Amino acid sequence: MSWTSILADLIGATILFAVPLLLVALGGMFSERSGVINIALEGIMIVGALCSCLTLVGLDKSGFGAAHPQLGMLIAILVAAASGAVFSLLLAFASINLRADQTIGGTALNMLAPAFAIVLTWAVQGQGQTTILIPTWTRITQDNFGIEKADTFFQNLIFKSFYLTTVVAVILFICAYVLMYKTRFGLRLRSCGEHPQAADSVGINVFKMRYAGVIISGCLGGIGGLAFTVAAGSGFQSSVAGYGFLALAVMIFGNWKPFTILGASLFFALFKIIGSYSDSIPFLPSFKNVNSSEYIYLMLPYVVTMIVLILTSKHSRAPKAEGIPYDKGTR
Repeated sequence: MSWTSILADLIGATILFAVPLLLVALGGMFSERSGVINIALEGIMIVGALCSCLTLVGLDKSGFGAAHPQLGMLIAILVAAASGAVFSLLLAFASINLRADQTIGGTALNMLAPAFAIVLTWAVQGQGQTTILIPTWTRITQDNFGIEKADTFFQNLIFKSFYLTTVVAVILFICAYVLMYKTRFGLRLRSCGEHPQAADSVGINVFKMRYAGVIISGCLGGIGGLAFTVAAGSGFQSSVAGYGFLALAVMIFGNWKPFTILGASLFFALFKIIGSYSDSIPFLPSFKNVNSSEYIYLMLPYVVTMIVLILTSKHSRAPKAEGIPYDKGTR
């Protein structure tokens, strides 16, 4: 394999795996900027991936997906967003109305999601069949644009692993930045995460804003679950391999800001791809004399995550009121 092919594969795969990190971390940003800690991102991703993959299978069996592949993919993305939003309402109700501990509530939802996914998958596909296979028509290829196939750098970069989720992620990133920093809604959301008492004193409904932040988080997290599943390529197996927790690290490393979250997503995705493509990168050490050496590079993104968080945690500034249930009686 030539250097250009390897480079195109690395860049394309990095972008592909950065998309779910970006979407989920942006979702966590909206929730925590409103004042609610969203540890449940992993569970939201699983539920979003579950419902959207079942939708893709249903569209494939009906023949609609093969006839209208990208429209079918768009429907699955909308289903992922809706299911993630509904699941996130459990966290919102427990955290905002019941004033429950947000970390414990999110952890409980993370435990619930994979069990629910397995039960529903068995109910739909039959007991023991835990993998939901994704139809091949979900990927965008040269044929969709009437382009002749060729082994060029740009075609390998763009079309080897190109899904509608990438396009949607770019649009949602722009919308997230505009919504957070250029609208009245974004200013009110941020004020509820910094000083909810002051926000309430000028007529802002803190409960509604926090619900909105968590719901937006659920929508983005659900789409991120689908984006991870199509990136992994092996079908949905009631798990997202800890990507929800990795997205939390991306959000913290990105200091709860969209552009730094984008950079952090690409950074962590690069190490994920280096771990997966280590056998194809000639200049990396092989560790042939080490037992189970194949796991060394697979651990790389998680080791890098811990190191980066240790080095940057002192400079991270979380919203002041995140994790603190709002009480109208306090001032």
